[in-house]
Amino acid sequence: MTAVAVVLASSGCDFLIGRSQAREIAEINVSSPELRAGEPLPREYSCKGAQGSPPLRWSSEPLSDAKSIAIVVDSLSPSQSAVQWVLYNIPATTTELGPNAAANPLPEGASQAKVTSGKAGYQPPCVDKASYRFSVYSLNGKVEVKEGAPLSEILREIADQTIARGRLTVVNIE
Repeated sequence: MTAVAVVLASSGCDFLIGRSQAREIAEINVSSPELRAGEPLPREYSCKGAQGSPPLRWSSEPLSDAKSIAIVVDSLSPSQSAVQWVLYNIPATTTELGPNAAANPLPEGASQAKVTSGKAGYQPPCVDKASYRFSVYSLNGKVEVKEGAPLSEILREIADQTIARGRLTVVNIE
């Protein structure tokens, strides 16, 4: 798992290491009818439930350069870090995903990366004592990678094209 953190840190993705020093990035407001910042992740969206990915909503100031949206869900605990879900090339006009979006038909043109577990799609968090971050990135282009590209390459592309970002962080599992 440490290798994942090193790859993510070197890719410029700030969701594991803090703010990027490269440029100022606009803010995105991220919310969910099912999640509350700083509160526990509802059991049904963890490996102990059966709901899949929670619904997410986001908004920001109008961004004329926005070409696509990416969503990255990661987890941090004292013993490990992991990427639970990466959904990218979501149309820039999209402002929400319903429950279990990873298993439903994806937004047109969107793709899911293979995450830390080696599987594509939402991998429900399972560590009771951890922080779970649902990050939304507005990108100035589409993520152009070959089918089956490594997670590190996809995260690097997301980091390189980010023009706005926001996050909703929940802690532990109910």
